[in-house]
Amino acid sequence: MAYDALLLLSFGGPEGPDDVMPFLENVTRGRNIPRERLEKVGEHYFLFGGVSPINQLCRDLKTAIEADFAAHGVDLPVYWGNRNWTPYLADTVRQMKADGVRRAAAFVTSAYSGYSTNEQYLEDIAKAREEVPGAPEIEKLPAYWDRPGFLDPFADAAREALDGLPSDARLVFTAHSVPLSQPNQERYVAELEKAAATVAERAAPGRPWDLVYQSRSGAPDQPWLEPDVLDHLDALHAKGARAAALVPIGFVSDHMEVKYDLDVEAAARAAELGMAFARAATPGPDPRFAALPRLLIEESTA
Repeated sequence: MAYDALLLLSFGGPEGPDDVMPFLENVTRGRNIPRERLEKVGEHYFLFGGVSPINQLCRDLKTAIEADFAAHGVDLPVYWGNRNWTPYLADTVRQMKADGVRRAAAFVTSAYSGYSTNEQYLEDIAKAREEVPGAPEIEKLPAYWDRPGFLDPFADAAREALDGLPSDARLVFTAHSVPLSQPNQERYVAELEKAAATVAERAAPGRPWDLVYQSRSGAPDQPWLEPDVLDHLDALHAKGARAAALVPIGFVSDHMEVKYDLDVEAAARAAELGMAFARAATPGPDPRFAALPRLLIEESTA
């Protein structure tokens, strides 16, 4: 193979109450976010004991990727590094160099090719390599929003969510909102729409569906992608909708934005409105999703 290692690259998250504020400071460094705003967001984490699910999900995904490699005769070590919390990417790159890795493929836990879902990871890789003299080459694998290993688990999860709701439940896809001024946000939206359309057709052919956004932050006067998921639930209720199944198509695993913004806030809004509500699972360590790094590597080295 053209690579001698795989790097699993993710966002990172706190793993205890003492980690929460330092983690949020890492995420927002240089953006002049008021301390009060960070403390408010920190309350979301404290509802879950100060622990984001993402790090454990990355451990589980790493184990699943290693199992897939072993089952298919792929002899590559798998490393894991984060952008904003331990294990930090630069430390992982340092370990890779010490282990003699020369050229690694990077699989990021973000399926799309917008700025924050693609280019920002490339910037982080470049910065980490600058911190490690003689660092191995690291080549990011392509975006995978249109791959069966990403879409099929979502289709199964959407079907399961709908099964527990009234037959006229609305299918609502959600993704992380970004500023309209962010580079490549049009491509991000186009990919989300195509991914949602594919999952909707596989899960519930002919059923109406919507794409909405969640987890907006930033100044109130700055335009972001809309509609917001809470506003959309209000609008659906006003039109007589009795139920909604939310599918977090913009996420590969249960980030805190999924656990809080959907499982807490959106679920509470639906309850207030008297709407039946379900949230579809994310791919996480599903074997079909865990096979994606191997398949992308095979394609890139064919």
